[in-house]
Amino acid sequence: MKLFKAFGLGLLASALAIGGAAAQGKTVKIATEGAYAPWNFTGAGGKLEGFEIDLANDLCARMKVKCEIVAQDWDGIIPALNAKKYDAIMAGMNITDKRLEVIDFSRPYASGLHGFATMKGSAIAKLAGLGQRANLDKDAAGAQTMIDEWKTLLKGKTVGVQGSTVNSAFLEKYLKDVITIREYKTTEQHDLDLAAGRVDAIFAAHSSLKATLDQPEFKNMMITGGGMSGGVLGRGVAVGLRKGETELRGQFDAAIQDAIKDGTIQKLTQKWFTVDMSPQS
Repeated sequence: MKLFKAFGLGLLASALAIGGAAAQGKTVKIATEGAYAPWNFTGAGGKLEGFEIDLANDLCARMKVKCEIVAQDWDGIIPALNAKKYDAIMAGMNITDKRLEVIDFSRPYASGLHGFATMKGSAIAKLAGLGQRANLDKDAAGAQTMIDEWKTLLKGKTVGVQGSTVNSAFLEKYLKDVITIREYKTTEQHDLDLAAGRVDAIFAAHSSLKATLDQPEFKNMMITGGGMSGGVLGRGVAVGLRKGETELRGQFDAAIQDAIKDGTIQKLTQKWFTVDMSPQS
């Protein structure tokens, strides 16, 4: 009996070892947009680059899995996840209540501000609150005061924004009564239209706007007004996952926590955004 028990335990240990090795060799397929610099973009030779590409590879190494990163158009990125075309999304996607109705998220791996950009010399360049921050959750009254101050200069203007984003949701909720909202498939498209004078301003994440400003062809563009966060703008950028994928979610949560703790996310955000965008606890 003891011999049989020992033999059985030996088989169980071997099975667990094999299972662990198999898990370590698993491939996790991650979708990104590939058109949202510096979060993710398509570089020379069609190679995907950016903060989330570096972070995805780091997280996969911590999870002891192989990383396969693929590009997917933004407007189909959640439906394709739920159709099981890949396992996860890392595409500058903020956690929102609406998105939580159809997918789950890991803990946040980055956070930041959102706001306007316009061309130098525009009346919108004097938008209130430059250098200030407002949070729709922590100081709703203060945030609303800033929004109300914006309305005078924005009245009758056309503002570009990427569609189906927290940024478009913000404009729809707070400013559609005074502006014309023009939606675009990518942020690159609304950047070009701003430079060409086809819109008066654009609304996007400050991190994306700063990356655009670094390009010589956008030297006359500027960020204006205060930075906004919280509320419809979400609760931080995180990995998007299918409902019920609790094991994978747990793996991402642990890897992200480790990357925050050892300073990796701080270093990567400094590299790509020149500021620390580590999520606030």
